[in-house]
Amino acid sequence: MATATKVGPKYQVVIPKKVREAKGLKPGDLIEAEPVREGILLRQKVLVDRGLEEALVEAMADVKAGRVSKPYRSARALVSDAIRAAKKRGRRARKTH
Repeated sequence: MATATKVGPKYQVVIPKKVREAKGLKPGDLIEAEPVREGILLRQKVLVDRGLEEALVEAMADVKAGRVSKPYRSARALVSDAIRAAKKRGRRARKTH
């Protein structure tokens, strides 16, 4: 599937349509360019938030420890339940508005 393309005046390169479609590239996707002996290697790049891995580990620990809530149909139902739970514990719920 090798195809030729030229480098533009601002060093931009157009990735041919067949290649984009085969790899599922979309506008805004990140590409990593690496010089190799044979030329330039382009790889799709996915960024992950730095704190995401730690947050996922913490979330899994909460799930394993049973610190999860039931599913809610709306944000209003979640807030009402949280206020009710806070009242049971004797804490005053904070108002946001």
